[in-house]
Amino acid sequence: MSHKEGQGAASRAAAALAIQQVLEQGRSLNQALPQVTRNLAPRDKALCQQLCFGVLRQLPELNFLVSQLLDKPLKNKTSIIQWLMLVGTYQLVSMRVAEHGAVSATVEAAKLLKHKSLAGLVNGVLRNLLRRRDELLAQLAQREDLKHNHPRWLADAISQAYPDQASSIMAANNNQAPLWLRVNQHQTTGDNYRQQLDNAAISYAPDSPLPTAIQLDEAQDVTTLPDFGSGAVSVQDIAAQHAAWLLDAQPGESILDCCAAPGGKTAHILERTPSARVLAIDSDAQRLTRVHENLQRLQLAELDVRVQQGDASQPSTWAPKEPFDRILLDAPCSATGVIRRHPDIKWLRRASDIAELAQLQSQILEALWPHLRVGGTLLYATCSILPQENAEQIKDFCARHPDAIRLATHPDGSVDWQWLPGEHAGDGFYYAKLEKRA
Repeated sequence: MSHKEGQGAASRAAAALAIQQVLEQGRSLNQALPQVTRNLAPRDKALCQQLCFGVLRQLPELNFLVSQLLDKPLKNKTSIIQWLMLVGTYQLVSMRVAEHGAVSATVEAAKLLKHKSLAGLVNGVLRNLLRRRDELLAQLAQREDLKHNHPRWLADAISQAYPDQASSIMAANNNQAPLWLRVNQHQTTGDNYRQQLDNAAISYAPDSPLPTAIQLDEAQDVTTLPDFGSGAVSVQDIAAQHAAWLLDAQPGESILDCCAAPGGKTAHILERTPSARVLAIDSDAQRLTRVHENLQRLQLAELDVRVQQGDASQPSTWAPKEPFDRILLDAPCSATGVIRRHPDIKWLRRASDIAELAQLQSQILEALWPHLRVGGTLLYATCSILPQENAEQIKDFCARHPDAIRLATHPDGSVDWQWLPGEHAGDGFYYAKLEKRA
């Protein structure tokens, strides 16, 4: 085995391990990847991530192909080799790779995973796939039920909510999301930063719906962007960037940012309105360290901002006596709008989660409403596309609270703004804005 194949084997073995953690142990890819790629070179890390994303995007189709080549699936102690075969299959049907190299590196990965006795099986399955590829792909094309590559319950929920757009939503979910930047207005302007990108020969889309938003033509390592380290820009999807604009904090106002980690929206509020007084809370102490890191990098930590651990459904344990002028509630949700960035969401969510999440959202809304001053506004946001968590949630809340008046969020004057994945090149997102009347 050449050194290059040995390297390639490590990234394929790592991908199989990460996929196993997601599908067998219910861990997120964000948790699994750093652990399994710890000892890999940057290029191998990138390949491992690409393989994981690809397999999780196309899981039903890949399962079908492998099932045609194996008498029965490998389970228990040998299940890791089942996942490795999906990694191998993905390379041979969806990636432009040298076939011989991909097969031999995947076979070597079986040995790295301490299943030397199954290396021959992996080799046989992948070579058989290459021989029968056209025939198997023709069979796969007949399987309408597998084409969307979503679990049945989620495909049904999307089809029910969006009968005309369901297939385009699911297709968007399986595509790679673009990289959006948010320019830090506290330091520079969109025009200035575009000039810096021009100077660095980094290409971007010519127009943008927000003055501080820039869509790069190609994804890249953000730490290499001009002045990234000193806080000139952050990575934030265009849909999420609308939060701070819609909240529209005014100088000197007291703002509550709920469920604030990792701090993108907190920072954006301060970038737009440096004299606002912001309290950012999140229940996850570990993720709050990310808020502190982001505020430091963006040079916002010296402004009037407090970051504190707190449960949004229990404000009596952390909220000050004075009510807030504005509240941003980026509510815990199914994250069904950001599947293109997190393909593991499709396989980690359960149908039963949705009602539980809707119940939690309702509890949080009820708990926070008394902490908003009369005349103040609450912006409700989720990265979900399911009506139960969005339009229906707000409709029910307003029915219970006659003092909640709905304000326009959409540029056309509508009170509901539901982004669908891929719309305006953004993630799936929802906004509703409520004003508290006497």
